[in-house]
Amino acid sequence: MGKLDFMKEVIDDLKESGLFNTIRTLGSAQGAWIVVNGKKVLNMCSNNYLGFANNDRLKEAAIKAIKKYGVGPGAVRTIAGTMELHEILERKLAEFKRVEAAIQFQSGFNANLGTIPAIVGKNDVIFSDELNHASIIDGCRLSGAKIVRYNHCDPKDLEAKIVEYKDHQGRKLAITDGVFSMDGDVAPLDKLYEVCNKYDVILMTDDAHGEGVLGESGRGIVDHFGLHGKVDIEIGTLSKAFGIVGGFVAGKKVIIDYLKQKARPFLFSSATTPADVAAAIEAVDILTESGDLVKKLWDNGNYFKSKMKEAGFDTGHSETPITPVIIGDAKLSSQLSAKLFEEDVFAQSIGYPTVPKGKARIRVMISAAHSKEDLDFAIEKFVKVGKELKII
Repeated sequence: MGKLDFMKEVIDDLKESGLFNTIRTLGSAQGAWIVVNGKKVLNMCSNNYLGFANNDRLKEAAIKAIKKYGVGPGAVRTIAGTMELHEILERKLAEFKRVEAAIQFQSGFNANLGTIPAIVGKNDVIFSDELNHASIIDGCRLSGAKIVRYNHCDPKDLEAKIVEYKDHQGRKLAITDGVFSMDGDVAPLDKLYEVCNKYDVILMTDDAHGEGVLGESGRGIVDHFGLHGKVDIEIGTLSKAFGIVGGFVAGKKVIIDYLKQKARPFLFSSATTPADVAAAIEAVDILTESGDLVKKLWDNGNYFKSKMKEAGFDTGHSETPITPVIIGDAKLSSQLSAKLFEEDVFAQSIGYPTVPKGKARIRVMISAAHSKEDLDFAIEKFVKVGKELKII
């Protein structure tokens, strides 16, 4: 048996079970309608919540930045890679998030990998929601800390787990996603804060799918619950609602100063490019000026979700514009995705390990870029194919 034969076996098993990830290729900019594998289709699965990925103001800002600063930073932030733009973005993000300071990373994934191991280590304990994102899971593993999972969105179970470790002498950190990306539900951050405050536990939230979605003009879950100054660490991403790429941490100045000395992706990986940073600054400026795009996103999400429920689809317990269309069987979910693509709707199937076994789904991502006609088109095709496959 060859040393790499196990890879072929895994790939064959994934194909047989309907879990093989077929990667589609875009031939256009992100938007409501895109070109995928040479075919024009309605885009129902990108994270481009506000349409910023192809926004004229962001593109112009990126072009101007390239002309002035070039295409790359040339170094890590701590040596020669910190440009004026990085500091402007961090200041604007702090103002937008209504915190003392912010630090920008190359991605939201890197923000978690940099932050968690910098705060806790092998003598410490992490309390983590059982459905937290992979980047949180990886950051926790990398830290070497004891990982204690609590029941999903369950403050009472979090408290019970904390009490179990009340005599532990190390640091204690509780982590939750703000918006859970596969189900669209929102963490009860107000209740989680009460528990963490009671037992003096550091509280961290990853608001990747809450930035640009929840709160005033998309300021996120902390703003949504009015918890400014109470949640210790907010992780954000610039690659979803902000339409670019990058991540950040927002919080008290002492935390940000500490991460600038200890967060390894900040210390050992080159800074984000000038074009990305300039576009992010423009995105923050647009949201600071107006919350109209956020309102349209929610109007679109509520409309689509209500129509899909009326049609008989299982959309789970989403509280946000994320709309899971839960099918269950991975093969059936993949068939639905393939047939929708034939009908000019791009909506990818998601299965294990991204979601639990038996919970395969089409995760529909609504955008402010969608028109009502776009949404009606998608609903019509979902109903047509759903009936053909006897899902509804």
